Amino acid sequence: MELTWYGHSAFRVDAGDAHILIDPFLSGNPSWNNGWEEPAEGVTHVLLTHGHDDHIGDTVDILKNTGAMLVANFEICMFLVGKGVDQNRINPGNHGGTVDCGGFTTTFVNALHSSSSAGEGGANTYLGNPAGLVLHFPGDKTLYHMGDTDIFGDMALIQELHQPDIGLVPVGDRFTMGGAVAALACRRYFKFETVLPCHFGTFPIIDQTAQKFIEGMEGSGVNVPALKVGETISL
Repeated sequence: MELTWYGHSAFRVDAGDAHILIDPFLSGNPSWNNGWEEPAEGVTHVLLTHGHDDHIGDTVDILKNTGAMLVANFEICMFLVGKGVDQNRINPGNHGGTVDCGGFTTTFVNALHSSSSAGEGGANTYLGNPAGLVLHFPGDKTLYHMGDTDIFGDMALIQELHQPDIGLVPVGDRFTMGGAVAALACRRYFKFETVLPCHFGTFPIIDQTAQKFIEGMEGSGVNVPALKVGETISL
């Protein structure tokens, strides 16, 4: 499995025949700002944790130009169908549900956040409940993208049910857990082999580095790679 981080919460996962973009906030992402075309090359699936614009990002353009499958909650799927996404290329789910994505499965789990899309004049469109996503790959590692969330006690159940090996964890504070709390979540509730911090450094109002998280994980035995934006790691 290979993981590439594009800044904020945007990741590409390449595992076997599956080439996945999660929360592809790319062309408007000041941490990346190199467009969506290169990250989306050969992509087979786009997965969304929730409906905020800094997570949906370039999803519509990617889906229209690649024929990839959209995996998201029902509200997001239908919202994007209304923006021209092919209804035959959606794979909706919701909390507790697992969907077969062909070569891997995605399970929707809880996240403590909100989910909407800002429209003209400041009006928001409700886009269902936010989620974390657990990806199971036969014969490979299990990955958990937490989405945007705070710590919560039922993370223990996610560990019990799914035993994820890799965690993609928001650490930027203000809109998600801060680094110290995120480290507590990882240490108390999970047995990760590798954790990649995300959702930091993108905008001035969130933490600019993952240093608090890295310090909080010291001595845990968990691998915490210091990925640069655009860098790929093999796991």
